[in-house]
Amino acid sequence: MKLLQFLICNMKKLSKHIIYSIASIFIGAMFFSCTNNAKEVRDLLKQENRPIGEARNINHIYKDSGRITNKLKTSLLYDYSNRKEHPYNEFPKGLEIVIISKDGKDSTKIRGNYAIVYNKTNVAEIKGDVVITNYTKNVKLETNQLFWSQNRSYVFTEEGFRLTTSQSVINGFGFEAKQDLTKWQAKDITGSGEVKVD
Repeated sequence: MKLLQFLICNMKKLSKHIIYSIASIFIGAMFFSCTNNAKEVRDLLKQENRPIGEARNINHIYKDSGRITNKLKTSLLYDYSNRKEHPYNEFPKGLEIVIISKDGKDSTKIRGNYAIVYNKTNVAEIKGDVVITNYTKNVKLETNQLFWSQNRSYVFTEEGFRLTTSQSVINGFGFEAKQDLTKWQAKDITGSGEVKVD
């Protein structure tokens, strides 16, 4: 009789142990299947050239050592950082970047109808009615395509451009400058007026 009670008691413990084991295996399988599914979704998005993230109506402020250095506005951002070789961010409806001077004033604005920023190089390609305006120097650059190296604070284009200063209007093909247009070099230029280069 004691043996039977012992077996019944141990059977209850054993069945509880089996149920807990099955439940643990089931939960573990669910966890791993979710992990695999998330990886499969990321891979599928990459294969189908879809963004891993999307953001709308962005108004972002960048700071360095507590000081605001620039502001970014865009109505739509696609995040393609899931690309292994060339991760990038796309701004299909354009962007506007305002660079803030050390005295806290808006000094330079860069805007365009479309942009793509390559994450590894930090180089942006901006297209469609691209305009850079330096408010403090009263200088404006207009072009249809511009490359902007954010690390070097440098812009360049091989497309046609128009540079408007307080003294002159210069047209040409091929232009490079500091991002605030204080120092620049132009190729194949036409125009009239005095040009003062800093």
